[in-house]
Amino acid sequence: MHYDVFNGDADGILALLQLRLAEPKQSILITGVKRDISLLKQVETDKASSVTVLDVSMEKNIDALPALLDKQVPVFYVDHHRAGEIPESPHLTSMINTSPEVCTSLLVNDHLRGKYHLWAIAAAFGDNLKATAKRHAEMLGLSATLTEQLEQLGVYINYNGYGRSTEDLHFHPAELFKQLLAFESPEPLFSDNDSLFYQLQDAYNEDMSKASSADVLFDAPHCKVVCLEDAPWSRRVSGVFGNDLANQSPDKAHAVFTKNVDDSYTISVRAPLNNKQGADEICIQFPTGGGRAGAAGVNALPASQLEQFIQVFSDYYK
Repeated sequence: MHYDVFNGDADGILALLQLRLAEPKQSILITGVKRDISLLKQVETDKASSVTVLDVSMEKNIDALPALLDKQVPVFYVDHHRAGEIPESPHLTSMINTSPEVCTSLLVNDHLRGKYHLWAIAAAFGDNLKATAKRHAEMLGLSATLTEQLEQLGVYINYNGYGRSTEDLHFHPAELFKQLLAFESPEPLFSDNDSLFYQLQDAYNEDMSKASSADVLFDAPHCKVVCLEDAPWSRRVSGVFGNDLANQSPDKAHAVFTKNVDDSYTISVRAPLNNKQGADEICIQFPTGGGRAGAAGVNALPASQLEQFIQVFSDYYK
């Protein structure tokens, strides 16, 4: 019994899509909203014959990984987040690269020698690696129109992954993966006005129009903090809105706070695009924090620590 464990964002979904297009396999899918990353514990160790893990931090799953390896279950692990200490085992094959210019789908693309390069480019755009994605598009000689469509697709799939639970999402990530598996290339999605591409586009535009009214909690030349209300639309845009702000002001760090019902805040942090470092170092100082150098977050920051977080955030990038 094979398990595919993957992040519910564009990078996780499209990394798995490339692998399963190249190597079709019956599997049990384990995924969730983008911030649901402690996924490996859901694998039934006694039933697993092999496991693929994509785009979730090994550091956040290290409690579940040794049990699989001790059972001699082959694990193929590809990721670009903080890994911590990687276990030594003949049953673990890992491709870990924490460079801020790399995402999991690009690592899979290298592994497959570019067989499904367009999907990898879309994923890189979804992870807001715009310069990297454009470089790959230029290498392939893609038209400006197709490049823009791939960028939009990556952003929309990424947008779909954000929420408090899968009930907030337009598509469950596992269902979105299954629908995309019907396409060797993303290009047919762009020519079908009823495709999920256009369904997500309409939803994205509607939600992002509401984000323009976000409350500004702090604004300085080096960083900005905004806050969104507690609502499904705001939870859906929390990550892509941060990317949008970062693209508008690439020398500035951004933090998007989203209110939770328990008076805590979910936070998405984006390091300056021209200085992609520190986001993870800031967020891991707080419980439920994690991520990577260019983009990180905190799942539930108590309201009592709001000012402390803003101070740490501002001091880091000052």
